[in-house]
Amino acid sequence: MLQSVCLRGLLLLLVGRQVYTQEQCLKASVNSCGDCIKAGPGCAWCSALNFTKTGEQEAARCDTVVLLTERGCPSDSIINPENRFWPMVDNPLTPGSNPVQIRPQEVNLELRPGMPQSFKLTFKRAKGYPIDLYYLMDLSYSMKDDLKNVKNLGNSLFNALNKITDTAKIGFGSFVDKTRLPYTDTNEEKLKQPCTDKNEPCQPAFGFQHVLSLTTDESRFKNMVASQHISGNLDPPEGSLDAIMQVAVCVDKIGWGNSTRLLVLATDDGFHMAGDGKLAAILEPNKETCQLVNDKYSMSNIWDYPSVGQIARKLEEQNIQPIFAVTKKMETVYKELSKLIPKSAVGVLSEDSSNVVNLILDAYNNLSSEVIMAHDALPKSVSVKYTSSCPGGEKPSDRGKCDNVNIGQEVSFNVIVTAESCIQSQSFFLGPLGFNEKLKVNVRTRCECECDDLNQPSPHCGNHGKVVCGSCRCDTGFLGQRCECQLGQKDEAALKAQCRKENGTECEGKGDCVCGRCQCHITEGGGNFYGEHCQCDDEHCEKFDNKQCAGHGKCKCGKCACDPGYEGTACHCEESDDDCKIDGSVCYNRGKCVCNQCICEREYKGPYCQSCPTCQRPCQQSGSCVECLAFGTGPFEKNCSSSCGHLKHAIVEKLVKSDCRVKDKEGCWMTFTMTEQLGFDKYLINVLKDRECPQGPNIAAIVGGSLAAVALIGLLILLIVKGVLYASDLREWRRFEKDRKHEKTSGTNPLFQNATTTVQNPTFSGDS
Repeated sequence: MLQSVCLRGLLLLLVGRQVYTQEQCLKASVNSCGDCIKAGPGCAWCSALNFTKTGEQEAARCDTVVLLTERGCPSDSIINPENRFWPMVDNPLTPGSNPVQIRPQEVNLELRPGMPQSFKLTFKRAKGYPIDLYYLMDLSYSMKDDLKNVKNLGNSLFNALNKITDTAKIGFGSFVDKTRLPYTDTNEEKLKQPCTDKNEPCQPAFGFQHVLSLTTDESRFKNMVASQHISGNLDPPEGSLDAIMQVAVCVDKIGWGNSTRLLVLATDDGFHMAGDGKLAAILEPNKETCQLVNDKYSMSNIWDYPSVGQIARKLEEQNIQPIFAVTKKMETVYKELSKLIPKSAVGVLSEDSSNVVNLILDAYNNLSSEVIMAHDALPKSVSVKYTSSCPGGEKPSDRGKCDNVNIGQEVSFNVIVTAESCIQSQSFFLGPLGFNEKLKVNVRTRCECECDDLNQPSPHCGNHGKVVCGSCRCDTGFLGQRCECQLGQKDEAALKAQCRKENGTECEGKGDCVCGRCQCHITEGGGNFYGEHCQCDDEHCEKFDNKQCAGHGKCKCGKCACDPGYEGTACHCEESDDDCKIDGSVCYNRGKCVCNQCICEREYKGPYCQSCPTCQRPCQQSGSCVECLAFGTGPFEKNCSSSCGHLKHAIVEKLVKSDCRVKDKEGCWMTFTMTEQLGFDKYLINVLKDRECPQGPNIAAIVGGSLAAVALIGLLILLIVKGVLYASDLREWRRFEKDRKHEKTSGTNPLFQNATTTVQNPTFSGDS
């Protein structure tokens, strides 16, 4: 907690802005407010009573602030803990014999899991900072001429260092190699006198020996180095890594102080490394501990050479900056080694090492002007990133870096600390490599909600439990959303039906149905099944390179939620659209770029979604737009720009080919081509300038032609009628003629024959 207004002001100065955004709440197994805030920085908890519906799980209280507000949770009932930061020790930057070069010196962090916290760390190189320089020399026979110059090195080296600082100390050590075959001739005489020239003063074969602890006594350095003699071995690579390890771990014997620690390694050959000891049947790994007995490395023939990684780690732990002073032929080898060791430099020796002083000064200036901010071993689940105020330092990285920093120049770093899960209170240190000053960071996590609850039975919980952050914590023997169920009640059929999703298995077979709600089991991996019906778990997501979510995301309910910068179903791809770009667009704006490949939408195909084999050009649908755009007529005449904004057009004199031919309002044929543009339903239309319209009617020709046609038709009708009547008469005449030929009478008309019977009327008989 902030204790005063001054501290608040200082906090505003030091604390950077939060680097997270509450975009989503990826809930896992959530049964309480504490579970919710542990789920991620985007999750908040609604503590309002009656927020959840009957039978609804308490996980419904956990969501983003936006969604909880939309669902009616009052703002004063939303619990969303933030990070806390305050400096414990914050002394100002000061020069002098006991300078303060970093600020602050100790800070406290209370972090919510998954929520990054940033703060400002300032560094200022102090003038006159003490220097400890340990000169480690290869005394194999090939360095004979160099040793002569090193014996006269004391005055020059002290004078040069005293121009930089008032407190300079120099020490000396030497090395050759392990005294075992095949590195050294193990003949007894050769071990005593390994030099070729029998008359040459020569030291017996040895691995590493510490000659002089760090001292300000110039004459002592000169005398001790003058007493040194050359030695010898067989193979070209030397045991330099053995020597470097002992110089780094034997802090007290070497005399390292609170200073800039420089280790100068002078050699004309390469180095043996871990694994080479097998050649001499030396199989025990290097233990990284000080083993100087009578100032000589006692485990030289028992322990293998250290690895480059071991050397790099130990030098960094002890803030020792190596300067490799090597011959021209070895420059490339040691430059490659330098790439693996932070804060190291390589200089080329002359044939007799006469330039070693200038070489050391140049290397020191280069090293001291490069500021690298790093941390030591971090607590589990804690990560640290850095940005800096220097050019190129804007992107977060595992180490902050500033180049060309002058003495007295102040540079700042933004330190971003994140705790991914709940941890106990722990500490770690961070600071500039090569300096002993470190910032102590005390970290603990906020994993419990702070709610103002009454610790007594509540009517809201049926007086069988108390309210904790809005939800009921039931007494022993009672269960349910409102503690309404008692263990052992008989009729549970209706409640159990609520635990079946779509009338399926109770709690998906992954939990127990208790009072109408699923209480999920623990998974095989030690996590929890979760969800309304225990349908989710966070252990069975897609894997890549045998890593769940490729190690770049979190498994949430069977699907990978990728870290920023990664994508894909298994978070196996870095976000990039380089291979999806063509003609200045991504996938022709017709799809999404996932894992540097286009995922096309609709029916588009091809590596860039450039074609649609089944799509047809919308000629008829575009006819009205073509009519208004090109000729200013048609149904869209008054609102052409708004209705046809998806089309671009050009009027041309001639078309090489025509895709479309559509009639306009006046019955004229419009001819045009359609070229698809980026995206969907966008076309460039080239319209032929001239339309093909039908010619008007010839009235005189039509009238004249019509009259002639009527007359001709009338004449034809008369001729046909006359022909039909003539044919009919002719047919009747022929039938008559035929009937006459078949007559059987005498030819007298029967109508004029005499009567066959005569009856006399008595009235006229004459007898009356």
